[in-house]
Amino acid sequence: METPLVVRWATLGPIGQRLRAPGTWGSLVGVLYFAVCFQYMNVLGNLLASALGAYFAVGMCGEAEIRMGRRDPGEVILDEVVAIPLCFLGWSSFAGWLPSWVVLLAGFGLFRFFDIRKPFFINSLQDLPGGWGIVADDLAAALCACLVLHLAHVAWVLF
Repeated sequence: METPLVVRWATLGPIGQRLRAPGTWGSLVGVLYFAVCFQYMNVLGNLLASALGAYFAVGMCGEAEIRMGRRDPGEVILDEVVAIPLCFLGWSSFAGWLPSWVVLLAGFGLFRFFDIRKPFFINSLQDLPGGWGIVADDLAAALCACLVLHLAHVAWVLF
């Protein structure tokens, strides 16, 4: 039996429940979340706010998983939303390098790549219990995307 409020939070209502490719839509909401709430934060502020968001998402996503009766349901997209800001840690270092929309698009694309393919150790994080397994792989995907963005920035500056 689903509890509507928990499931609505975890799925962002109709975004996760009715749209095709809910993870992609959740990631787009995450980019908007970053642009509105995180863009002007320093690295420490981003880390602290992301940690709070991840803590909330672990509880909500884990509870939604139980109430929906399925392991890591695709409709649950709160994990993507709270992870995306980590793609852009050190956002101010990208200022002037490329237009902001290009960096946002690159971060979004890299996050989706790592979130879907789950290379390296990312896939094993899904084995963590409950909400931890739902959220941890997305946090790792976001940090991998962040690393690639920073490496690309360094390569651009050096070469």
